Amino acid sequence: MVALPTLLMTAVEFSNFFSIFAVLLVFCAMIMFITKNMMILRVHGDDLVFSTSIHNVAPRIPQMNMMKVHIPFTFKLLETSKSSYNELQCRLSSQVNYSVRVYWGVNIRELHIFLWRPWADLRDACTKGDFLQGYYQYPGLRVNKSPHSDQTVILKLPAPSLDLGTPPRLCYPLVIVLLRNDVVDNVHPDETVALINVVHIKDQVCTLPTSILAQYLKQANGQLSCLKQLYLATGNPGGFEENQIPLAVAEPVEGGPGPLGRTLVCPTSEDSAFWNSSGDQLCVVCQYFPLSRALLPCRHTCICASCFEKLDRCPMCRGPIKSYFCIRGEEYMPIQSKNTSGAPHGSLYNWLDSWNDRLTDFLGFQR
Repeated sequence: MVALPTLLMTAVEFSNFFSIFAVLLVFCAMIMFITKNMMILRVHGDDLVFSTSIHNVAPRIPQMNMMKVHIPFTFKLLETSKSSYNELQCRLSSQVNYSVRVYWGVNIRELHIFLWRPWADLRDACTKGDFLQGYYQYPGLRVNKSPHSDQTVILKLPAPSLDLGTPPRLCYPLVIVLLRNDVVDNVHPDETVALINVVHIKDQVCTLPTSILAQYLKQANGQLSCLKQLYLATGNPGGFEENQIPLAVAEPVEGGPGPLGRTLVCPTSEDSAFWNSSGDQLCVVCQYFPLSRALLPCRHTCICASCFEKLDRCPMCRGPIKSYFCIRGEEYMPIQSKNTSGAPHGSLYNWLDSWNDRLTDFLGFQR
């Protein structure tokens, strides 16, 4: 008779213990939920914050693997009120012997197929006159040139009109190909061997202004890249220029037979002027350090290394920053501002960080 009350008292004590344990477990889960949503324990999912200091971690935005290459020739379209099929002015310059090949009414699909061919095949096809054979409506200017400075060339359609169809069109109005003539089979694989310029000409069907639709860079190793100009911010934080500058990014074109190569920084003959003047352009955020980083994919060149670490969106267009590359050295950065994420953390930091990740995974939150 005595054992029964004792057993009941023991069960009551265990029941209270389980209740307290359940309350504590729910309380811990609630604390973790609040801290995850308010980012108290972990700022942006990266930095643990203590009462005395903030521990920096490695940048979340990766730096692109870039390679600087040189384009031996340039192509510029001169926009005038008379730009039409009867008179289109462009400006060419070259530091090497090269060939100019002009094609009117080029099939878009076949052009891209041809451009992915090996350089030797393209060179032989242009030499024999078989390049894009049967996939353009009219041939244009074909001439070999020696190195020269800027020269203005006037292009005219050798026919009354082109049959480009209704939008979306299947043909480009004009394609100008510049190919090097001074290279041999043992040329360096990264050497620039061709620049392909696709031009739109304003007409009654497509009234967009005459402009360059795309510029493609061909290397001796067969890699095909699309040239895209960088946008350079001015010293005025409220202003921004979208004029072409003598620096471009060559992004590898997808869909080729081989793996994508490195992204290229392509300076022209005026490259030195840009690198010297870039030191006079200040970061649009702090207006103190010179701008040194180009943001991708928007290609705005507007901030310094110090401000970059504090941003995840471009200050000019508010687009997300996926990656970046440096357009100049960053020796101007003070030593104390260098990233110290490589320094070892204490045991308390590592222990809290480990348990924080475990609880985050257990509760199903995203790190």
